[in-house]
Amino acid sequence: MQAIFDLRWRSKALGGDRRAVGLLAAEALRPLYRFCLYRVGGNHHLCKEVVQETLLGAIERLAGYDPRRSAGDIFGWLTGLARNEIRRVLARERRGAELAGFWQRMDDQLLSLYAMLESEPFGDELLARRETREMVNATMAQLPLPYGRALEAKYVAGQSVREIATSMGTSEKAAESLLGRARAAFRATFLALSQNLPAEPAG
Repeated sequence: MQAIFDLRWRSKALGGDRRAVGLLAAEALRPLYRFCLYRVGGNHHLCKEVVQETLLGAIERLAGYDPRRSAGDIFGWLTGLARNEIRRVLARERRGAELAGFWQRMDDQLLSLYAMLESEPFGDELLARRETREMVNATMAQLPLPYGRALEAKYVAGQSVREIATSMGTSEKAAESLLGRARAAFRATFLALSQNLPAEPAG
């Protein structure tokens, strides 16, 4: 999420400004859908329900969002709301408890892996396992949003480090550093998912 969900935006949205509220849906819909899809076992119907309820809940609970704690990046707060909705819908599904338990373990593991990135980077050889498009998509969907955006800009859009830095409004050194962390996060997440991802979708 771009750092546009600041105190000024929050004040407008709480005041009923329709454009401010619409901006949230427009910016959050795609990355939120990607984040949720694998967590509901690839079930698009459940994913749409989760995303819709998450965005409605976000609007209702907007007073609880503090932009100062997230530098105006609302995505972390949204994924917290989404996790609650995911648990709710999975409670209805045949393999819901298994999938919910898996993602709880994965979240704990990924937090630990991300904390290790600076001191213990993962080698490129870890990507040799089952690197299918589906696995890459699942990995990208779980990355912190700045990492995913940096990787897409570099490897999908083909932007140079200078172009990425310009679009981010930062220095080339900072952009290169972000790309390095993003590549390490991708490798760590890909490895964790390839070792643990359930073979069959829920429901």
